[in-house]
Amino acid sequence: MDAQQMRELATRWLNGEIGDQQYFREYAASATQYALDATLDLDRQRRCGFPEVVFAEGKSSAQLVSIMGKLVESSGAAFATRVSANQAAELSLAFKSVRYNEIARTAVIDESPASAPMIGHVVVVTAGTSDLPVAEEAMETLAWMSVHSHLIQDVGVAGPHRLVMRASELQAADAVIVVAGMEGALPSVVGGYVDCPVIGVPASTGYGANLNGMAALLSMLNSCASNVAVVNVDSGFKGAYIAGMMARRCQAHATAADGNEGEINER
Repeated sequence: MDAQQMRELATRWLNGEIGDQQYFREYAASATQYALDATLDLDRQRRCGFPEVVFAEGKSSAQLVSIMGKLVESSGAAFATRVSANQAAELSLAFKSVRYNEIARTAVIDESPASAPMIGHVVVVTAGTSDLPVAEEAMETLAWMSVHSHLIQDVGVAGPHRLVMRASELQAADAVIVVAGMEGALPSVVGGYVDCPVIGVPASTGYGANLNGMAALLSMLNSCASNVAVVNVDSGFKGAYIAGMMARRCQAHATAADGNEGEINER
């Protein structure tokens, strides 16, 4: 249901042409779409700002194709994470405009007529090159959200001078995402250089006592830097989604402030 149809439904309800139960029934039906073994939330973009994202891991190729197809049909685009090479091949057979990032394991289908303008600025940082898959997932998520981003690689705490050299780039960001495995110390260090939120993404990179990222997670949760928050292990998507929402909200407030200043100057 598009905006015009929603207005028409609301008008019918307000005018007493339909009762409460019918209104809620029609509204719920318009916001829900069924795909193979899935019930899709097509109203999420209106409520939350962005459409539903597909977690492809554990889904069959047929299920993924069906789900992505319904999302594309609804909004013109779809985004999936944890996509295997086999799943990506099936998507490429089913859709013309599939872009697959093998490192990030993400797939984007975009058949919308126009792209949203890129706004904001988020910096994604990796402690080591082995953290790149998680960072790439974050970068792809930010691109899907139409948020500017750039990557700073391999600046872990074993060579702290490498981070200092990039401090000015960090300080220009609306938010910083830091991906680190091993002991997960880097987000705390980055937090000491910037006046914006730092989102730590613990990575499962490391030897035995890393405990598949749990050591890094606990380290980040105990960060002394007040501006550091943490998401789940290897969750580049979640870190980027939160950072992207921050960047977009900053841009919205800045745009509104500029408009108000213009009105004051005109007076």
